Amino acid sequence: MEHNLDPEALRPNLPGGAGVYLFKDASDQVIYVGKAKNLKKRVLSYFKPLTELPYKTALMMKRAEGLDYILTANEKEAFILESNFIKKHLPRYNIILRDDSQYPALRLDIQNPFPRLQIVRKIKKDGALYFGPYSSATAVRSTLKLINRIFQLRKCKGPSLPSRSRPCLNNQLGRCLGACVHEVSPSSYGEIVDQARLFLEGRNQELVRQLKENMVTASGRLQFERAALMRDQIRAVEKVMERQDVVSPKLEDQDVIGLAEKEDLFLLVVLFIRKGYLTGTRDYLFRQKGGLPSEVMEAFLKQYYSREAFIPKRILISEPIDDLLPIKDWISDLAEKKVTIHRPLRGEKRRLVKMAVANAEILFTRRTALQGEDLMEMAKTLLKLKRTPRTIEGLDISNFQGDMAVGALVSFVDGLPHKSDYRSYKIKNIEGIDDYGMMSEMVSRRLSGDSPPDLFLVDGGKGHLQAVKKVVDRFRGHEIPEVAAIAKGDERKPGDKIYIPGRKNALSLRQDHPLLLLFMRIRDEAHRRAITHHRKRRGKGLTESPLDEIPGVGPKRKQSLLKYFSNINSISNASLDDIASVPGISLSLAKDIAKALQ
Repeated sequence: MEHNLDPEALRPNLPGGAGVYLFKDASDQVIYVGKAKNLKKRVLSYFKPLTELPYKTALMMKRAEGLDYILTANEKEAFILESNFIKKHLPRYNIILRDDSQYPALRLDIQNPFPRLQIVRKIKKDGALYFGPYSSATAVRSTLKLINRIFQLRKCKGPSLPSRSRPCLNNQLGRCLGACVHEVSPSSYGEIVDQARLFLEGRNQELVRQLKENMVTASGRLQFERAALMRDQIRAVEKVMERQDVVSPKLEDQDVIGLAEKEDLFLLVVLFIRKGYLTGTRDYLFRQKGGLPSEVMEAFLKQYYSREAFIPKRILISEPIDDLLPIKDWISDLAEKKVTIHRPLRGEKRRLVKMAVANAEILFTRRTALQGEDLMEMAKTLLKLKRTPRTIEGLDISNFQGDMAVGALVSFVDGLPHKSDYRSYKIKNIEGIDDYGMMSEMVSRRLSGDSPPDLFLVDGGKGHLQAVKKVVDRFRGHEIPEVAAIAKGDERKPGDKIYIPGRKNALSLRQDHPLLLLFMRIRDEAHRRAITHHRKRRGKGLTESPLDEIPGVGPKRKQSLLKYFSNINSISNASLDDIASVPGISLSLAKDIAKALQ
């Protein structure tokens, strides 16, 4: 249900139940999504003097022009709907967790009588077990290699066992049971699956205890080859346990989340503790202007655990959050078990949180250490440029269905904005929807001036990159700029990508890589300027009228006509007598008006 932002008009119409609200800007784009236990109370809380609102909220309310809201049956449904809307619209003022589907995970389809472990990039709710996501492809391949050495799950691809006459090489090397050629019952194979599952879940002590029992049983039955295999498995698992750190005497599963911040950057670290052992970590870097640590932590919990396959019984956090109880209930529903979320203030759990925060601070320092000249040298190496790109100019286009198109150019020197060199362009020679042509026109006009940059950064994909490269290649100046492009990902391939000429695929950079973060900042700044310039031009266009072109109709007579008839169509359809009845409009002028509008 859509409404204008008039608090007095909203007050009697807003319901008091749970739901989701969406603030929109002048171009009808969703800029913020929130959920509320009481929609009326929550939405009206935004309508205060801007000086009384948090900085980020004040920025959002300056841009907000419209409001939608949707009632839900309860607060849990509101959580789900809020999460779906954030994924769909990626609102400017929401804290967005990048999709984890880019990180690899291990999948084990326990519904299959002979499942295999496979590396996947997307976690689905399809009845299979998922382990991870892992922080890198190297980490997941290392884990898979270790499991293949310890256990004997099949390696052949496909959902079912292939039909073979001879065993494969893996079977001959003792890495696979060879169920495709040997008689192996689903129950016997299932025992190995259960062991691999215990290992992947970090339940290594339980696994060792089970293997020792099975080894004793096999020895008692004189199955010495089988007992020797289990002995080797026990030794391999115990070696892994030696390398793991015991961080909690309580043998329980916990996620510990610590946050570090500096200016508009936030870094969160998640420690995965399984049965008292630290089995891995993950980290996320956010840029959120005016964001608060509590907001970042709340957004992270809601978005991270809505997509994670495994949710432990206990989650420890370093920052307090407001909606702790409903978030805890919602995550418990997702996990199908009771989940405790707690910010400890003392004791062993506080020590674990401090460990997570310390890790976040160390990573924060490492990630933000590259600045200025060092970062520019890194750009030269990664992009394979001829010279160090001390000056980078970001380019973007904004239009409405090809109309009133504008271009924006922002300048960064040594990684910092240089606003005196920002420029805006009205696109003059391109008609219709043609982003490539518009971008080419802007670059041509820029290169006709002085002091071209070292690097043009284009907001777009390979098509935009090629369009700008063609223009640059025609340029015969002393210093020809080089070109790169930055494109947003989609559901299939999430995450921002950098493209360079002569390379088919995007550069492989982590989403928190310093160079990618800089390019995202330049891209966002160019986009902001393009949108602002386009909005001003559209606003000016909307105030123009055919009446402005009629001799004898000045601002006062124009105002009188529009006040009397409401709009141009009504004037066009009016009789001469009706037009002449407007104060200040003579019969002869009424004829001129009618003729001009016809």
